[in-house]
Amino acid sequence: MPNSPFPIAALVLAGGQSSRMGRDKALILWDGKPMLQRVCLAAAYCCQSVSILSPWPERYREIVTGDYQWLVESHPGQGPLIALTEGLAILEEDWVLLLACDLPALQPEILGQWARQLPDLPPNIIALVPRQGTRWEPLCGFYRRSGRSRLESFIQAGGRSFQAWLSEIPVKPLTVRSQEALMLRNCNSYEDLL
Repeated sequence: MPNSPFPIAALVLAGGQSSRMGRDKALILWDGKPMLQRVCLAAAYCCQSVSILSPWPERYREIVTGDYQWLVESHPGQGPLIALTEGLAILEEDWVLLLACDLPALQPEILGQWARQLPDLPPNIIALVPRQGTRWEPLCGFYRRSGRSRLESFIQAGGRSFQAWLSEIPVKPLTVRSQEALMLRNCNSYEDLL
């Protein structure tokens, strides 16, 4: 049962090359479940819909069970900023929770606490994103669909960096303490799985 006061869509990205890992991260088991499945389950806790954006959905359909929407990525390999633009163009909810597929330690309760802040944000705030020091954690953040035009303008001007885009728009930072930092640790290599 989604734990949020109003509709939020989750957009889970499963289109990376996993070059540092050497194999598809989305399929790697973490506590007996593929990482992609774990991320989708966490997203379903606070979102009314969960969509998986991938250039190859057929690779995941059999191992990811649940009532998820499959979106075929039209510009694979262009990075998560382009993928977010694509998701914002398709999804209809006012807010989109963007998640990477390699965040197996996501805690649904924390995502739910963050989501409950959304109704109180001023209309000019385009994103609610965790920040550690000077770095944003954009692949576990909430983005207002109405910010799509600003994102498209940034991309048309040659922008490809989430860090640069988030420094240009009104963002409410989420505090990252030790528990959140552990949750946000992504898995890029086998060492990260230990």
